[in-house]
Amino acid sequence: MFGKKAQPPIKGLLAQGCRITGQLEFTEGMRIDGSVAGDIRAVADQPSLLVISESAVVEGEVVADHVIVNGTVRGPIRAAELLELQPRARVEGDMHYGVLEIHQGASITGHLCPLPGAEEKPLLKLAANNG
Repeated sequence: MFGKKAQPPIKGLLAQGCRITGQLEFTEGMRIDGSVAGDIRAVADQPSLLVISESAVVEGEVVADHVIVNGTVRGPIRAAELLELQPRARVEGDMHYGVLEIHQGASITGHLCPLPGAEEKPLLKLAANNG
């Protein structure tokens, strides 16, 4: 998972105030600050990182290894490794993920679907007095 290896560098940016209509395909890392009416997909067989900032609006399917959402996504998300929903995330669609991290304040309308073979994390163990 990305915590154990270096994340791909962010090499692409859709700036705030910009809008793309149609499919957007990227390699390595991409940051969306504007709006996309269409699907966003990372090129397969390469590590990928997609950041959807709090000013971004995406209306379409999102597919990448590691997806960080702090804006609005209206459509399904598929994060093969890690899906992070930050405090201002607004997601309307089903989410498929290897590992899921949800911050307080994130809003979800849709199903949470772990991918088959996803790495299971050990349960949190509370400290106990073993006297």
